[in-house]
Amino acid sequence: MATVTSVPKPAQMIITLDDNALVADIKRALKLIRGIASVRMATISDDNTITPALRRSIDKARREYAKGETISCSTPEEMQRYFDSL
Repeated sequence: MATVTSVPKPAQMIITLDDNALVADIKRALKLIRGIASVRMATISDDNTITPALRRSIDKARREYAKGETISCSTPEEMQRYFDSL
C-alpha cells in the first residue's frame, strides 16, 4: 500500500509599495530572510473598462431593481436564511 504525503502550499504575501524606488531594497532584504523561496514583482492594474456586455447587465439590473424584482438582505443572517431556502 502506498503512503500519500500531502505537501502544504507555500504561503504568499502581497506588499503594495507607494514608492517604486524601494523595490530593489525590499527585494534584497526579503531574500536575506530564511524561508523565503522567491521574490517576484508584478504590477496590478484595475481594468475599469465597462464592456458593452457589462453595460447591458448593469442596465438590466437597474431596471429590475427599479421594478422591485430583486432580493435584498439587510444582514448576513438574513442572506444565509435566503440561501438556505433555495
